[in-house]
Amino acid sequence: MAKAKATTDTRHYDVVLSPVITEKSTMLSEHNAVVFRVAKDATKPAIKAAVEALFDVQVTKVNTLVAKGKTKRWKGRPYTRSDVKKAVVTLAEGQSIDVTSGI
Repeated sequence: MAKAKATTDTRHYDVVLSPVITEKSTMLSEHNAVVFRVAKDATKPAIKAAVEALFDVQVTKVNTLVAKGKTKRWKGRPYTRSDVKKAVVTLAEGQSIDVTSGI
């Protein structure tokens, strides 16, 4: 049975929120990996499907992590920043995503 081509759906835009552009994520791009900020309830298969549909690439692996929000103070009162979920998406050999350009 042939694998159907993933179509761009509005749900994909709710899963992948934005690319993470830092020094560390730029160094990962040399190893065929791209880092995205994703929804907190996004699963690895949903992230894979969204990236494949939005950027027309083949994904080999998805690793996720949740960066816990830091406790800060503003005008003497403590508050906590929101938690952020990130996904490190490894692409197939020869594939690439230019995160500096829009979708």
